[in-house]
Amino acid sequence: MKPKIALPADTLAEATNVINERNAAFAPRPAIEAIVKSGGIPVILPSVDPSDVADYLDLFDGVAFLGGFDVDPTFFGEEPHQMLGATYRKRDLFELELLRQSVAAGKAILGICRGLQLINVGLGGTLYQDLSESDKPLLKHSQGAPGNLPSHHINVSGNSELAKLVGERAYVNSRHHQITKAVAPSLKVTARADDDVIEGLESKDRDQIIAVQWHPENMYKHDEASREIFENLVSRSQKV
Repeated sequence: MKPKIALPADTLAEATNVINERNAAFAPRPAIEAIVKSGGIPVILPSVDPSDVADYLDLFDGVAFLGGFDVDPTFFGEEPHQMLGATYRKRDLFELELLRQSVAAGKAILGICRGLQLINVGLGGTLYQDLSESDKPLLKHSQGAPGNLPSHHINVSGNSELAKLVGERAYVNSRHHQITKAVAPSLKVTARADDDVIEGLESKDRDQIIAVQWHPENMYKHDEASREIFENLVSRSQKV
């Protein structure tokens, strides 16, 4: 049996051209294809009431928390910054509970962009709501280049699981304006951009969680390191 990988759904804010549906749940096609090409079976999970999350757990072996809306800052004890982007509290509530129960159940976890940020917040960390809050960043983190092409380099810790996948100096794409501030107690930093922005987090004492700030799903077709990230998730999910 191929391992099943949960993809918590994003929500389309505009009406679709199919029966004029509003707030349609969807998962990005590149992430679906990356999971399939890596030997997994994607299972898309629409946001439900957090009390129903337990009923999802038997449906998957691993989970990939993907990109999307900004994380609501009230989940890390802050009021909205003037540069905060769109948020969707219903999705946050669902994914935070899905994260908590997936960690407890020993599921393999991957975080991508917002997914990294949500994992960090869910485990007790905080975020800069916008790059302008930090006096360090100098690089362009919302690239003007096509999204399937890399735009800046990152430095990866040599003793990390991530380094085994992408090497110690990787070239990645970038489209985000929120960044990690305080790192959750159970996580460690595995990668930073040259301006010191955190680009990778993972579990301190095991390989359950690997999270990246960039979008490997947009580069997996032509970038071996991006493929390695998804193949690693599928491999870790087989151990559950």
